[in-house]
Formats: sequence, structure tokens, C-alpha cells
Amino acid sequence: MSDPIDRLLDAAESGKSIIKNREILHFTYIPKIIQYRNTEQEQVTQSLLPILKQARPSNLLVYGKPGTGKTLVVKKVILKIQERVEKSNFPIKIIYSNAKKETTLYGLLVSFGRQLGLKDKELPSTGLAISEVFKRILNNIDQEKINVVFVIDEIDYLAELVSKTGKDILYQLTRANESLNTGSLTLIGISNDLTFKEKLDPRVISSLGEEEIVFTNYNVEQIKKILEERISEAFEADSVDESALNLCAALAGGEHGDARRAIDLIRVAGELAERQQANKVTENHVRAASQKIEENKEETSLKSYPLHEKLIILAIMKANGSSTGEIYSSYKNLCKVVGRDELTQRRITQMLSEIELSGIITGRLVHQGIHGRTKKYKLTVSSEMVKKTFKDDLTLQDIV
Repeated sequence: MSDPIDRLLDAAESGKSIIKNREILHFTYIPKIIQYRNTEQEQVTQSLLPILKQARPSNLLVYGKPGTGKTLVVKKVILKIQERVEKSNFPIKIIYSNAKKETTLYGLLVSFGRQLGLKDKELPSTGLAISEVFKRILNNIDQEKINVVFVIDEIDYLAELVSKTGKDILYQLTRANESLNTGSLTLIGISNDLTFKEKLDPRVISSLGEEEIVFTNYNVEQIKKILEERISEAFEADSVDESALNLCAALAGGEHGDARRAIDLIRVAGELAERQQANKVTENHVRAASQKIEENKEETSLKSYPLHEKLIILAIMKANGSSTGEIYSSYKNLCKVVGRDELTQRRITQMLSEIELSGIITGRLVHQGIHGRTKKYKLTVSSEMVKKTFKDDLTLQDIV
């Protein structure tokens, strides 16, 4: 009976693999042809064309559900423009940041400044007022006479920053050109949430949405074609059953046309097939991959929350089964610990309802006689999962 470790290592050394190029199955991969997105590519390109004519483009807002190709298209257009910019003397910088990964407005602005070339001594990672961080960034743009396109992916996460400072900075970002003597700043926002503008200051909405592009969902047949292209490049010939391909497309298309989920499914299914040393990816591998992805979904969901929603989840964890008022009181204390301004109780109540929709928490109405009704919340995931997921967040380390 062979040793299982040796068996796997022998297979790896022999080069036995049904996946020949894993990079093609990664979400960061930008294909040469983005299928079913010609119109959207033209719209984004047309929006940014003025920069090649040495003029400032309009601010742009790109909408669409996850997996509809928004980031893919914007990144591809940016790369194509960058190639041409390098051949010109017009000082242009195109900068990309993800609001979900940065988690705070301060972190997002520092990431912006770093990509502009500001060093730690000019723009420290902590310790400055946000208004000062923004001022130093604008001074740099002015002094260097740079024309900047700042792409903020998942900008809807910034909509949670509803403190006065957060509102003002978002407004100033969209109106920065009024403060610049030389150079310019154009903002491109990419959002998964079609309703996120409702959470923004009206002044920000009018400035940010100078141009808007909406990405519609893919249908099952389109997802199948996208998968076929990725499979032909990423897998060895005849190593994915037609039924496995169809199931991937059906599972992803049946939700909301999420091509990224379909690609994740076939990638995980391929990895499971390789571990079993199977010659082909089958329906069973796809079903097992779907189950594995679902198991990781809760952890991924927890990681994706902005800071204030994470603080709410921790407040619920500290007193499971608490009322909205008790959760808000605990949340305020946590804000003091991490040095953040608290949101209003009304906003926290809204956020509790939003988190409840994700299934991470559950709420039930409790009648209190003459005192009326209140809603009590508790976690649906374990405290251990919450701690494990949040422990890498530097802001939350003292709490966790």
C-alpha cells in the first residue's frame, strides 16, 4: 500500500496535471478578448479618451452586480491607455485601489498617495487628520503637474463612511480640480450596489456621477461560452466533461449571472480532480467544489464587511441575544477602543437589517408589554469563526 504523501508528491513531480495554466482561472487575469462586453469597453474608453487629448475626463461611475465584468473592463481600458501614455510627454498617472480591501478612508487615501509616489515621511500610515492627508495628496498633484485618474473599486464600501469628515473628503475628491492650479484629478467609481448612491451626500452624487455605465448580468449561455474559453486555455485537452461545464454555467447563471463564480467553480473542481488524480473534471467534482465554496462563503462574507459593520458583529458577539439599544451601546464602546467616530443609532439599526439579510446574524421581535417591542439579535456563526476572521484586521486586534 503506497504512502499517501509519496503518492501525491510523485504525481506532482511527474508533472501529472489536468490544469496547465492556473493563472487563467484567477480573478485578476485579464483575457485578450472580454466576451459580451464590447459596448461597455467602448463606453469606458470613450469616457477616458479626453486624457489622450491632454484634457480632463469626466468623473465616471460604473455599476453592476458581482461577476459582470466591471473591474475586468476598467482594468483592461486602463492598461491600454497606460501603454499609449508612456509614449507621450503628458504627465498622466492612473491609480487603482479597492475600498473593500483598504477598509478605512485613511487607508484608501494613503494607498492613493503611495501610488502617486509620496513616501512614509511625507504621508505616514497613521497619525494625520484625514483632511491633512488629502491636502498633501493635492499639493503633490499640483507641484508635480500630474493628471491623475483615481479608480476606486467597490466604492460602495466608502458609502458606509458617513461621518462628517468622510462626507467632506468624498465631496472634495469629486471636486478636487477646483483646488488645483496645475494637474487634474478624475474619479472612477466601480460599485456592486446599484442603490449605494442613496447613502451618499447629494453633493457627492452630482459630482461623482458625471457619466454612468451599467453592466447587465450574463445569462447561462454567455457564462458557458466564457467558461469554454477559459477551459481551453487553462486545462489540458478533453480534461473537463461537457456535463461539468454545463453544471458550472447553470449554478453560476442561476444565481445572478456571476461569471467570476463560474470560473471559481471550475478552478476548485479542477483542483479537487487533481487531488484525486482523476483524468477528468466531472459533475461530482463541480458539486463538491460548490459545497466547498459555500463553506468558505461565511468567512469571506465576514472579511468583506467595512469596519463599522465588523464592530457591530463584535458588539453582538460580546452579548449574544441583545436588543438594538444594547448593541448600539456596546458598539459605541468599541468605537472608542479603536479610535473611530461612531455612526448614529438610526444608521446602526439600518446596518443590522443589512447584515441580517446576509445570514450572518438573525433577529427576532420581542414583546415587552407596556414598553412595546424590541428586536434582539444573535450570531448564526460561531464566535471562533468571527475571531479567526477578524484577527488579521490591525484595527480590531486589541478587541479580538
